[in-house]
Amino acid sequence: MQNIQLPLTGRNIVITRSKEKINHVKDLFQSNGAQIFDLPALIIDYPEDLRPLDQALSEIDNFHWIIFSSSNGIKFMERRLIERGSSLRKYTGLIKIAVVGEKTSQALDQLGISADFVPPNFVAESLIENFPTSAYGLRILLPRVQTGGRTILSENFRNAGARVEEVATYESKCPESMPQKTIFAFRDGIIDAMIFSSGKTVYNSSFLLEKYLGIEWKSILSEVHLLTIGPQTSIACKEVFGRVDKEAEKYTFEGLRDAAIDIFN
Repeated sequence: MQNIQLPLTGRNIVITRSKEKINHVKDLFQSNGAQIFDLPALIIDYPEDLRPLDQALSEIDNFHWIIFSSSNGIKFMERRLIERGSSLRKYTGLIKIAVVGEKTSQALDQLGISADFVPPNFVAESLIENFPTSAYGLRILLPRVQTGGRTILSENFRNAGARVEEVATYESKCPESMPQKTIFAFRDGIIDAMIFSSGKTVYNSSFLLEKYLGIEWKSILSEVHLLTIGPQTSIACKEVFGRVDKEAEKYTFEGLRDAAIDIFN
């Protein structure tokens, strides 16, 4: 029986997603033959001050729509609601929910809730362009990361006449350390590619690389392919590394896997 070589066989790829969410992405690449090196570039937790979130949750039934731009927004809002003796499921049918991306929609599905609106493309611009109703007069809750993140949703819905309340629901921070195995792999020059799923993973990875590889970190990465999940991540990658070798056509981790297969074949 003839052996069939998988498309990423022999490729060493670094994944920069948060430690809690890295396993699904590893499976996507390992099942196609890649050797994976972890570089968790995010730690996700509650924001420093929970009072604004608690205030928004205390009047959640006064909102017409909740728009989630990330699965973390869903995760930490649901966690806080449960701690307060409630749940997003309690408001099904009372408040409409929109999500920006496929993974965000799946996070909602895991709670037993179906999104009322998912845009055709997994970016904020698509949600704005295809929103199913006039925003005028709507009261909209936007759970978001505490620092960083885009303001395009809030700006556009306010300009369209909505009352928008942004509330810090979670925060993403840079880890203090980097796995020794990954450090050695970079120093040995065996890494073929790095994948980035957000601007923060780009910035935090560069901080960790400089911290552990020293001033020559950029030259060490000169032969490493840099792959990004979408346009905003590409902007950060070009700012930090000066280039992007491949941007996913579909803005998902499956799209990143396909980008890796394409660039190596």
